[in-house]
Amino acid sequence: MKKNEENITTIEIDLDNRPPLTADQQAELDALAARPDSKIDYSDIPPLADLGQFYRPVKEMTTVRIDADVLHWLRSQGKGYQTKINAILRSAMLAARP
Repeated sequence: MKKNEENITTIEIDLDNRPPLTADQQAELDALAARPDSKIDYSDIPPLADLGQFYRPVKEMTTVRIDADVLHWLRSQGKGYQTKINAILRSAMLAARP
């Protein structure tokens, strides 16, 4: 622990060499791990599906082969066909989740 001139305490933690958990800490973690999801109170956080207006997922460039008629249909829907492809794939992904 270091104190600097502005009376701010700095603590350095080596994440690769953490101190062992106490018996009380381990017991608390074990109790939390044993708790069923249905007993978790999520009232203070938004649901995962509501990502908010500022959420922007990381985009990754890729190449895919799409049937010509499907691509023609997507492009005929107007501007933003790539965004539509992503929305269709996301919908399928979410529907397939257990």
